[in-house]
Amino acid sequence: MSKIRKGDEVVINTGKDKGKHGTVLRVLESGHVLVEGANKVKKHAKPNPMKGINGGIMEKEMPVDISNVALFNRATQKGERVGFKMLEDGRKVRVFKSSGEVVDA
Repeated sequence: MSKIRKGDEVVINTGKDKGKHGTVLRVLESGHVLVEGANKVKKHAKPNPMKGINGGIMEKEMPVDISNVALFNRATQKGERVGFKMLEDGRKVRVFKSSGEVVDA
């Protein structure tokens, strides 16, 4: 069970996009995450009619290291650290470290 999952709303802590909010599109095995609207770069693409790719300059999101993002807490409107806790019924859930509030419903 990882602390950051696909679909989570996160805040970027460092880098050129510091302070931006976004949704996690994908968690990579290399310890990186793709965040919607963050760490955008311009890539030059050659046209490839066989694959239906038009040439030109395209903008795409690049991965951000998972240590540079924090889960967004809607109650405090801040990015916060996440830990784990076992409930009475035996389920393991994610909780915010600052308040102890359960992240997963």
